[in-house]
Amino acid sequence: MPHVQHTENDDLYAMRHSCAHLMAAAVMELDPDAKFGVGPVIENGFFYDMLLSAPLIPEDLPRIEERMKEIRERNDAYERSMWKLDDAVQYFTEHGQNFKVELLRDLKTKGTTVMNDLKEMEETLGDTGVNEVSVYTTGTFVDLCRGPHVRRAKEIGSFKLLSIAGAYWRGKAENPQLVRVYGTCFKTKKELDVYLWQLEEAKKRDHRKIGQEQQLFFIDETVGKGLAMWLPKGLTIRNEIEKLAVEMENKDGYARVATPHLAKEALFLKSGHLPYYKESMYPAMVMDDGTYYLKAMNCPHHHIIYNHTPHSYRELPLRIAEYGTVYRNELSGTLAGLLRVRGMSMNDAHIYCRRDQIESEFKRVMQLTMRLFEIFGLKDYWFRLSLWSAAHTEKYINEPENWEYAEGILRAVLEEVKVSYVEAKDEAAFYGPKVDVMFKSVLGREETMSTIQLDFAAKKRFELAYTDETGAHNNEVFVIHRAPLSTHERFMAFLIEHYAGVWPVWLSPVQVKLLPVGEKHREYAGEMQARFMEAGIRAAVDMTDETVGKKIRNAEHEKVPYMLVIGDKEASGGPLAVRSRWSKDTVNEELEKFIARAQKEIADRV
Repeated sequence: MPHVQHTENDDLYAMRHSCAHLMAAAVMELDPDAKFGVGPVIENGFFYDMLLSAPLIPEDLPRIEERMKEIRERNDAYERSMWKLDDAVQYFTEHGQNFKVELLRDLKTKGTTVMNDLKEMEETLGDTGVNEVSVYTTGTFVDLCRGPHVRRAKEIGSFKLLSIAGAYWRGKAENPQLVRVYGTCFKTKKELDVYLWQLEEAKKRDHRKIGQEQQLFFIDETVGKGLAMWLPKGLTIRNEIEKLAVEMENKDGYARVATPHLAKEALFLKSGHLPYYKESMYPAMVMDDGTYYLKAMNCPHHHIIYNHTPHSYRELPLRIAEYGTVYRNELSGTLAGLLRVRGMSMNDAHIYCRRDQIESEFKRVMQLTMRLFEIFGLKDYWFRLSLWSAAHTEKYINEPENWEYAEGILRAVLEEVKVSYVEAKDEAAFYGPKVDVMFKSVLGREETMSTIQLDFAAKKRFELAYTDETGAHNNEVFVIHRAPLSTHERFMAFLIEHYAGVWPVWLSPVQVKLLPVGEKHREYAGEMQARFMEAGIRAAVDMTDETVGKKIRNAEHEKVPYMLVIGDKEASGGPLAVRSRWSKDTVNEELEKFIARAQKEIADRV
């Protein structure tokens, strides 16, 4: 779960924090022998880890909720006090709260740094020092906590307990397993209802669920976690996305290349991936001619391509594009369907340009990105400009003049193209400012789709240069890294959830489903399928022995855009009986007219 940053004045944070205590207080009243671990705020809610005297099942949650409401009605105060560490140890020992005692004893002997192995524990104890700790009392419930909290229980808004999970104490498998109860809390019932709707909708739209139902992809333990296996229908969609990207990039002057999936150690030492990124790379492969690594980025290979031939100032900018597959050694516990994988194909490109070309090239990338989003019908996005900090020069490449110039240029481009953006100080990469494309999904989740990154460091690491107009050697080559459609894997996950599996005609794996009424109509349906495929329309024939009604329902369940019923009239050359996904009516249409209409929809990517 992502750790939530907050300020003391964050009312919603305080409300959710207080709701975690409210839940623990309710559990204590229902199970006086309960032992409590930690109860932090997380994104959109909170959880509390507990060791209970009896197993907890989902059906128990409404009972806990009711007791929480009763306690809230009592309107107990949330009272903070500072206790001496030894007094706190004595109190929690007397009350059998051994997990709290363990935290306090660790704090006493080792200080707050011992808590860094689990961020939520820092949140519990805070930085009050090793001589005293912050304690909150609500009614009869007493807890170690830094706060903040509401003043009284009735200030807590609408809440809901959501789920139960297991969690090892302090995240270590050798420790006792506790029950973790998740909940959420909002200021108003309306906000809570919207969030609960989003959760239900998220279950329906889950890309893993739809991916399995529509046979798009799967992940198999025999192959390995985080390594997607693309099935024909999923690959069809992938290919259409790549076809669009290639088409748009060709129009924008990109040259396409292909690079190997691995390279020698020397390349990644030169690029800086070794040793700084080594933990995210797969282990070395020692061969008879040297040590090799699977690539985690395409840029080092592209820099080698740039340096393969000398360049004149007239050739710049040089735009190199590739759907290159890269590999990252992500921990197995962090993998999540297609959203986080170990093998991924990136919509990658690198633009090599002069200093005076940064503005025009960055603008082109922005415009290309927005054109692509428009085609996919993606609207709820904004940009995040990450800047350096002159006060923390140790974090960044030491080129203050380039930093100031580049950041001013990027800001000017964002203003010129009239997009919504925010600035984030001291969050740039060490080698240059960047612009992240931020999305709010249909489910209300905010996430980063892609990044446009300016790079000052590559020119030195790889000795990138060109011959300027005076004939002199110039090494001021700036690199723009960009991948507007992210990786195939991440973008597919986003689109599956965005469309809820209802693909636009041009992306739909099967665009036309032919439904023969009886066995005698199958041959003609097969001939029609060939005619559609020849016309560039993906068609399939339902060869089952089901009734026409059942075949229509099956095609509707598959989210096929067009269904054509093939009976005697159609087989004898009559007009087609066309049924579309967005209408229950069947209309008659001549074959060639239907083909022309479908071809236009596909070509226009409507």
